[in-house]
Amino acid sequence: MIVKVKLFATLRKYYPEVPLGESFNVTLDSGSTIAQLYEHLRIPEEQIKIILVNGLYCERTHVLSDEDEIGIFSPVGGG
Repeated sequence: MIVKVKLFATLRKYYPEVPLGESFNVTLDSGSTIAQLYEHLRIPEEQIKIILVNGLYCERTHVLSDEDEIGIFSPVGGG
């Protein structure tokens, strides 16, 4: 299956070749979870705070579907 992934904030450093604001396709085995997507992307899970699938918050155990649109956000800091 193919899902569309968009990285936000500091997570963009893992895929610097992807233009700002653009998503990219990721091919996964059918039945893959969000946790398996993290492994596939080689992004440390502690670097990820929020993940949206088709605009809805999901847990790491959520099973992805073909053509899902996924937004991945890092923890936000500030003062």
